[in-house]
Amino acid sequence: MAREFRTVGVLGLGTMGAGIVEVFARNGLEVIAVEIDEAAGERGRAHLAASTGRAVERGKLTQEQADELLGRITITTSLSELAPAQLVVEAIPESLEAKAEAFAAVDEVVAEDAILCTNTSSLSVTELAVRTTRPGKVVGMHFFNPAPVQKLVEVVRTVVTEPDVIDDVQAFADSLGKVPVVIGDRAGFIANALLFGYLNHAARMYAERYASREDIDAGMRYGCGYPMGPLALLDLIGLDTAYEILEQMYRESRNLMHAPNPVFKQMISAGLLGRKSGRGFYSYEAPHSSAVVPDGETPSSDVPDDVTLREVNRVGVVGTGTMASGIVEVFAKAGYDVVVRGRSESKVEGSVGQVRRSLDKAVARGKLEEADRDAIIGRITGTTRLEDMADVDLVVEAVAEEIDVKRAMFGALDEICKPGAILATTTSSLPIVECAAATGRPADVVGMHFFNPAPVMKLVEVVSTIGTSRDVAATVVQVTKNLKKVPVRCGDRAGFIVNALLFPYLNDAVKMLQAHYATADDIDAAMKTGCALPMGPFELLDVVGLDVSLAIQRSLYSEFRQSGFAPAPLLEHLVTAGRLGRKTGHGFRDYTQR
Repeated sequence: MAREFRTVGVLGLGTMGAGIVEVFARNGLEVIAVEIDEAAGERGRAHLAASTGRAVERGKLTQEQADELLGRITITTSLSELAPAQLVVEAIPESLEAKAEAFAAVDEVVAEDAILCTNTSSLSVTELAVRTTRPGKVVGMHFFNPAPVQKLVEVVRTVVTEPDVIDDVQAFADSLGKVPVVIGDRAGFIANALLFGYLNHAARMYAERYASREDIDAGMRYGCGYPMGPLALLDLIGLDTAYEILEQMYRESRNLMHAPNPVFKQMISAGLLGRKSGRGFYSYEAPHSSAVVPDGETPSSDVPDDVTLREVNRVGVVGTGTMASGIVEVFAKAGYDVVVRGRSESKVEGSVGQVRRSLDKAVARGKLEEADRDAIIGRITGTTRLEDMADVDLVVEAVAEEIDVKRAMFGALDEICKPGAILATTTSSLPIVECAAATGRPADVVGMHFFNPAPVMKLVEVVSTIGTSRDVAATVVQVTKNLKKVPVRCGDRAGFIVNALLFPYLNDAVKMLQAHYATADDIDAAMKTGCALPMGPFELLDVVGLDVSLAIQRSLYSEFRQSGFAPAPLLEHLVTAGRLGRKTGHGFRDYTQR
């Protein structure tokens, strides 16, 4: 039988501490909250009143319920008042010495069987535990901000934590309506260990001026469905907080993926801490405001004053696979005349048929009129002759992801297409400059990386090589907007924006599983509930395909030569064993074949 907690304590009434107090009080617990002085206590009280007030305004609490909730909370400056607490959560600032002193003091006050929890997100729970007389009853209980809303709680055990304590805390978190995951004492635990490597990589991408802050953030929002871009998220977290977490993770792991990029220290030294200071990667209306305002880095226009856009009316698509057919549909829907070229009549018919089936579904759902469907199909011409690309203004290559095949195709298109025609490739991982080098017009070659399924996904990465002309890149950006897509610009290097940020994070998740630190289910739950991601890393890997993921990870490692990018051995072993994900019925999980 798990023990029952009726009176709990919380040390610290900052944003996180006050949120934890509210969670406890909402669940009918008597809460004793301790702050360092009266002023801090009053700030905590005001925070609680504001939070419950918002809940009343939104109809989530009645005024009577809010009053009862606040009535269950005692705010004090005296640690001795924690004596009745059966469980105490420490939520003071991230200082090992300060937390250790607080634990030692609480240890003397509470009963022998009381459990001491720390809300630390990066410090060693073990080091805190050994500063007390009850190391077996010390555990991490890491809530996520805002605590009343976020479901995840990481329950962190040390090598000396008593098993029944873990069971009791896990059951307690579950009784609060949270999703508890039990893990070992390692810097960053699950969520931060995976999240902050990704955020650090995004900061490095920004510092290297590989892409703008807006394009980096839009890439992850529209390409992966993330609720926030990484740089906006860093501003929300606070750059000083992010730096401390990364420093702690690097001290423990010595993994260069966790070594804070120098841009953090530069910005912190300049007082650019994010939203709380009014400036970080972005500028804000005021300190603590979420309203972004224009600044010196805000792009003024997608088309520079000295650039004239090329005219694009007729578009060619080379290829008849799923991606190619989706791209044909997208262009035809936007009013472009489209020529789709396949290797055989049956493949061309299959591609046009796929577009028709997609449009028929839209008609059946009431999203498209029959006349509009017929007009879209009427703008599509199928052919088996590459020579029919002679009069297109833009040709999009979507053939097999093999560099020799693409080079041969670009060499042929170079001879056939009219002067001034733009030659684009949809490659997601191959060097675009190699396609350009196969032509006599490298300035006209650009990447136009759609995401699958092309009719649904909003993002298009517009990738310029070292030789791509400015008017070609600007024209493709404008064409992308005409398609009602979101264009992001970047340079020609492995992974572009999205895959370069996404796949090292997925690879880190595989390494975490390989080390038996946590289960695939717990890692997926942590990232979905703790970081609000649409899919957990293992769900996503199985959807993408483990062979595809391995190929992308290998290309990243080959380009950047960083040990942190080396594919996880477990990923390689699964691919060798033929466990490729949903398409084979077996990946990180087993699926029922239909």
